[in-house]
Amino acid sequence: MEKDVGVVSFKLGEGDSPESTPQPTPMTEKPPREPSNGGVPDPSPKQSRFQVKVVSEDPSSDPKRRNTRSEKQSVIDDNSFDHSMQMHTLGQMTMEAKPSIENYRNIFSMIGEPGMKARPTLQDLHDPKPEGEIGDSPSSANLQAAEEGAASNQSKAVKFGWIKGVLVRCLLNIWGVMLFLRLSWVVGQSGILCATLIVLLSAVVTTLTTISMSAICTNGEVKGGGAYYMISRSLGPEFGGSIGLIFSMANAVAVAMYVVGFAETVRDLLKESGITIIDYSNDVRIIGEVTLVLILCIALIGTAWEARAQIVLLIVLLLSIVNMVVGSFLPPTEEKMSKGFVGYDVDVFKVNFLPSFDNENFISVFSIFFPAATGILAGANISGDLKDAQMAIPKGTFIAIWLSTIVYAAIAWLFGAVLVREATGDIADVGAGNYSDACLVDDCEYGLMNDYQASRLIAGWGPLVLAGIFSATLSSALASLVSAPKVFQAVCKDKIFPKIDVFAVGSGPSDEPKRAYFLTFFIAAGFTAVGALDAIAPLISNFFLMSYALINFSCFSASLAQSPGWRPAFKFYNMWVALLASVMCVVVMFLINWWAALITIAVVTALYAYVHHTKPEINWGSSNHAFTYKRALESTLQLNNVPDHIKTFRPQILVLTGVPETRPALLRFVNNITKNNSLLLCGNVIDGEQGKRLEELKTDDTVNWLAKQKIKAFPGFVTAPTLRQGVQSLLQLGGLGKIKPNMVVLGFKNDWSTADASQVTDYVGIIHDSFDLNLGVAVFRIKGGFDVSSALTPSGFTKKMRENSSKALVSEVDITIEVSEADDSSNPHDPLIDSTALIKMQPKDVIKSVQLFQGKSPKGTIHVWWLFDDGGLTLLVPFLLTVRSYWDKCKLKVFAGGKKGQLDKEKKNMASLLSKFRIDHDSVEIVPDIGERPKTESKSRFETRIKPLKLDKSKGESAVTHPWKITEEELVDLKDKTNRQLRLQELLFQHSKDAELIVMSLPMPRKGSCSAYLYMSWLETLSMDLPPMLLMRGNQTSVLTYYS
Repeated sequence: MEKDVGVVSFKLGEGDSPESTPQPTPMTEKPPREPSNGGVPDPSPKQSRFQVKVVSEDPSSDPKRRNTRSEKQSVIDDNSFDHSMQMHTLGQMTMEAKPSIENYRNIFSMIGEPGMKARPTLQDLHDPKPEGEIGDSPSSANLQAAEEGAASNQSKAVKFGWIKGVLVRCLLNIWGVMLFLRLSWVVGQSGILCATLIVLLSAVVTTLTTISMSAICTNGEVKGGGAYYMISRSLGPEFGGSIGLIFSMANAVAVAMYVVGFAETVRDLLKESGITIIDYSNDVRIIGEVTLVLILCIALIGTAWEARAQIVLLIVLLLSIVNMVVGSFLPPTEEKMSKGFVGYDVDVFKVNFLPSFDNENFISVFSIFFPAATGILAGANISGDLKDAQMAIPKGTFIAIWLSTIVYAAIAWLFGAVLVREATGDIADVGAGNYSDACLVDDCEYGLMNDYQASRLIAGWGPLVLAGIFSATLSSALASLVSAPKVFQAVCKDKIFPKIDVFAVGSGPSDEPKRAYFLTFFIAAGFTAVGALDAIAPLISNFFLMSYALINFSCFSASLAQSPGWRPAFKFYNMWVALLASVMCVVVMFLINWWAALITIAVVTALYAYVHHTKPEINWGSSNHAFTYKRALESTLQLNNVPDHIKTFRPQILVLTGVPETRPALLRFVNNITKNNSLLLCGNVIDGEQGKRLEELKTDDTVNWLAKQKIKAFPGFVTAPTLRQGVQSLLQLGGLGKIKPNMVVLGFKNDWSTADASQVTDYVGIIHDSFDLNLGVAVFRIKGGFDVSSALTPSGFTKKMRENSSKALVSEVDITIEVSEADDSSNPHDPLIDSTALIKMQPKDVIKSVQLFQGKSPKGTIHVWWLFDDGGLTLLVPFLLTVRSYWDKCKLKVFAGGKKGQLDKEKKNMASLLSKFRIDHDSVEIVPDIGERPKTESKSRFETRIKPLKLDKSKGESAVTHPWKITEEELVDLKDKTNRQLRLQELLFQHSKDAELIVMSLPMPRKGSCSAYLYMSWLETLSMDLPPMLLMRGNQTSVLTYYS
């Protein structure tokens, strides 16, 4: 059968020929054409240029088009462009997909329904395709098959509408035994007026909670899990997981409570008939366990049968209510009058209208009644079994609250109008007219305040009320037995807690959690056997109330976060009302039982802390994430308006790591400086054009690696023709507002003397660029260098990085290296288990480099050569290192220059300065001979080093064509600086060769006067054959102060 397809046709204006076929032509004005009707003007009114029409391909669907296909085609041709243009517009001859809900599902966002085009990726649309190929958007056959299978199961699964799925369940839970066994006592204590207020106040709390719940469940598709699903997706796994567990437990124990209530009623009936099974207490246990087995069997048969059972129980319950109403109009017998049932009496109504509390108060009576209203989540708990949860949950729950409130208030008024508060139960007192007054002297057993069976007294037929009590208890037990496994299954599926996923397994088309059914059964059976349920009843009520409070808070939180994704279809909510409702729920918790409220809060807090500590790898787009973004944005904007101050300075570092995994030692060292307290940006310049290096610009794998290594840093990847241009981009755009780098850290370029001259020029140029932008600069060197990328085969490294994005590519503690002595045909660069391979003949160097700056540093000293005042950065950074875990066993030893005749004075001055700066240090040493000439051997070595780097005029080289080379004029002009570096090298070997780390003032390269090769020669001279050395220079702005 052909399907009806909507076709958009464009009505042509007058003068255009509907018979003409549009062809691709230059955009010039078309000449006027003759009308198609032979030049006779169309008598119809002039049409607008564009008109939307629906054209059917099925002739039977339109009486005007039941003729031939040519007739149908002529209609299309008379009102539109050619058919190919129509189909092109509808996406039939293009990769574009029409809007479809299937493209917005979480799992199958890239595939559509069978026969429907999936939404193509941006690359599918943007990247060039082979000539003549239109192509389909990529889709996965496996995913499509999975979706078809899921759709098939979905069609077989039993789904309920709002009446059977929500309304019936909520009514049965709200109209519980409270209606038959406690409402009369509530009226007797608080009077008709206060009883009505109690009912209305309970309705207010539940209505406000339902408003919040409606907003949440209409903000997207609601799956299985009910309250847990709504809270977890709104507030995150911490609150959701804790509520999911306690809510499941509360429902499981509630099963035992309802079953015991049923069993006690049956036992009392048996006792009235003179029947005893074993004894008074054990009879309840036996009846309760048998009842549990029966309702478990109903639940295991399936939710369809359970729903049918609920319908039957609701009918019985409604008949019981009608039975009470009808019975209240029947004239009471003398026996009933002796027990307080006098029929409708104005005087009795007046007496019962106001409260008459006996050892109770309004709050205590309210706390006893309110648990009756905690059944509003009965429908939401089976949200996964609803046809349309977004419609069913709000509609069914609201109607259930309104109906139950009306019935509770009406029955309260009925009790107050026909029953006296106290009665003797003696028929003789009826004739004497003092059946109630006698209670002023002696205690009475009957009346509103004393007889919990008053509902049976006024009923037209007493056994029907018993049937109502049975249906109320059994329906509540059955609902809880179904709710607890459904919620627990949802918690297990999300894998928030360990070792419980075995209960996530479902069976059948409806994914029934049969394992969780049995778990709930055993929990309920255990509590039924133990008894003492009255003691834990307040705790169960508080568990439900905590769920209500968090549902309201979820609505408030989502509204306050103002995330664009918060667009509930239910508009009648207010975030401040939701917050008020949340507070009201917490208050009611304490009114019901203060110790139970404290235990509930403690349990939720403990579970929250556990989930927060374990940090499950799930992301539901909760309001917590929205708040994090909003707070970060607001704080960044606020920080922008705050002037910088010395006391709040912190080093914010751009470290040029390349791909961070390839220089782990450099990254860890710099992380020891920032260590979660300031910005750390990992710069990676990718050589080439953006369009050709798109895959390498992706940072997801690097973000996962950083998280696994517990390094708080941001990746900054850019493409550029040269390293220097890329770093310039990072320097200019790295960071946001005041949160941007104020310091650049580079690894020393070990191959500078043999590398291409342009690379050396770029390297030194980066230092110049950093100083130009008023940033501090540090050059860090270790023996062997930092780069281990040559130990990783490109294919192996990339593959492992993608396959194991959740694993660290470099172990945090140690590296497992297997050195194979196989024949030479083996590839020494094959990736190992830990993704770190060996450089041929250098396995120890790789291992040593990778493991640097992990764990704890041995005891030792950090030597700080603070030669020139750069604002204090050269002193602040090593101090920060000593307060980090790796360097905390090291002490600072500060070296400074001075004059021979004033050593003691200068040492005291430096010590005093360090003390004022609150810089803990081990010792201070003044070096007086920095200005002395270096040794001849040092000069000779330096000359040998720079000889191949000098300008060779015999080869036609000049300072213009080879600006990076060293000229004789330059050596003469910078002779003193060169000698200073040589002398410092000698002093470093003399004083600091055994230090754990050396921090020294970085030589300042003046632009235009110092070539790249000469400057690199200075750095080489200062740092070669020494412990790890950090050469650094601040931006000549103070970062230390001794003012408070």
